[in-house]
Amino acid sequence: MKRILLPTDFSENAYNAISYAVQLYKDTKCKFYILHTYTPVSISAGSMVDNYSSFDLQDITKETAERKLKEIDDRLKTEFNNTNHTFITTVSFNTLTSEMVEVVKKKEIDFVIMGTKGATGAKEIFIGSNTMQTIKNLKCPVIAIPSGFKYEKPSEILFPTDYEIHKANQYLSLIKELCEKNNSRLHVLNVSQDIPLKVKQEQTETFLDDFFKDTAHLFHNTENQDLMEAIVTFKKTYKINFLIMVHNEHNFFENLFFKPVVNQMVYHTNIPFLVIPSENQINQ
Repeated sequence: MKRILLPTDFSENAYNAISYAVQLYKDTKCKFYILHTYTPVSISAGSMVDNYSSFDLQDITKETAERKLKEIDDRLKTEFNNTNHTFITTVSFNTLTSEMVEVVKKKEIDFVIMGTKGATGAKEIFIGSNTMQTIKNLKCPVIAIPSGFKYEKPSEILFPTDYEIHKANQYLSLIKELCEKNNSRLHVLNVSQDIPLKVKQEQTETFLDDFFKDTAHLFHNTENQDLMEAIVTFKKTYKINFLIMVHNEHNFFENLFFKPVVNQMVYHTNIPFLVIPSENQINQ
């Protein structure tokens, strides 16, 4: 049984991600943990009346959240009515990232699916602040669903990589599983800058070719091209509707997404994006 964590802030964007999750795994026995967190209300250092009012407000916030979670649960059962799925709703007095770290550990979560804001037509990729913090701090895969993206079977999957992947990474099997369940074609893309592959990278390419031997897959190599431009080109050429990357510890991923603040770079994605933690990140 899959254990999937679905954070929500009760926005339609968050529900859209939940909707994507239940459709992606419609034929799989799943236990979905729908989580809402709220942060501590600022308590005045003044009178006890102020403090009492603050605690009252926290109770009201919790009750309201529980009611809204019940509405989500009812809506899912009405719209999808899938006996394969069980929903567990939780409200927590905590920050989102901290609570998710705890839930992932305690509930042995397989991965997280959450909504993120994006913009259609942009050349870049944007990951919202909550999603980015989740990716950086959790030791499990995260699937980010852009705002407004309606479910479609991930038939063409793009996997950009520099082949610096640890072969023992337990989550590589998730890629294979996605491809097999959806009869997907996997495009493995390497972008080089006039630098030939090292022996280790060549060995990894061979490993991946064997690992996905029962899955339709193609290897693509392009030189002297910006990685973002290469991703956009491939998305258009092969009608890519799902993107996968490994958060490598040697900064390939970080060079792509964690740009210096001074640059004020804004990145966008308009397709679902799975980020897999590196072996080093998992073992930290």
